[in-house]
Amino acid sequence: MQNPDAMTVAPTVFLAGQASAETILATILRAAGFAARVHATHRRKGAAAEPYVNHVLEVAEILAAAGAPPAAIVAGLLHDTVEDSDADPVPTTLADLEAAFGAEVSDDKSLPKEVRKGLQIRHAARASEAAKQVKLADKIANLRTMRSSPPIGWDHARRLEYVGWAGRVAAGAKGINPALDALFDETYRHAVARLAEEA
Repeated sequence: MQNPDAMTVAPTVFLAGQASAETILATILRAAGFAARVHATHRRKGAAAEPYVNHVLEVAEILAAAGAPPAAIVAGLLHDTVEDSDADPVPTTLADLEAAFGAEVSDDKSLPKEVRKGLQIRHAARASEAAKQVKLADKIANLRTMRSSPPIGWDHARRLEYVGWAGRVAAGAKGINPALDALFDETYRHAVARLAEEA
């Protein structure tokens, strides 16, 4: 996990109206290409050190499989581009995202981690429907990774803390997409069971 605490992209008015299937597909593929370029040198923190772009593709796949709207799928692809490129030679900015996709980013990386985590919990219930779905899909993907390849150096207590926090964020994001709600609950139960086995 590059940064499991950051959840940032919430689409604004995007792909509204009668956009054709071709236009929607082209926009989703453009977002996938954009994310792949931004994350080209990034790796996940787990022992597998898989390419980071795998995470955003998984989030988008979870959203698409659950019937989320195209704007949420695009946001899923872009949700980590700003905070995960801050150390790159040419970081991605909010303005870059807004110019390319009309996306609005809401996580302020200048705030301490604990403050950002608390804000995610408090803001989840007030987020847009698309942003709530992205939050759930991101947490699903992160909980899956927590089971298969947890971040190096995260002991049992740190992983337990993350799983609990993910559950609190998800509580405010549920109620929009029953398929995502059910998938989160199942993934959360598996994560908790795995941690209980390790205790």
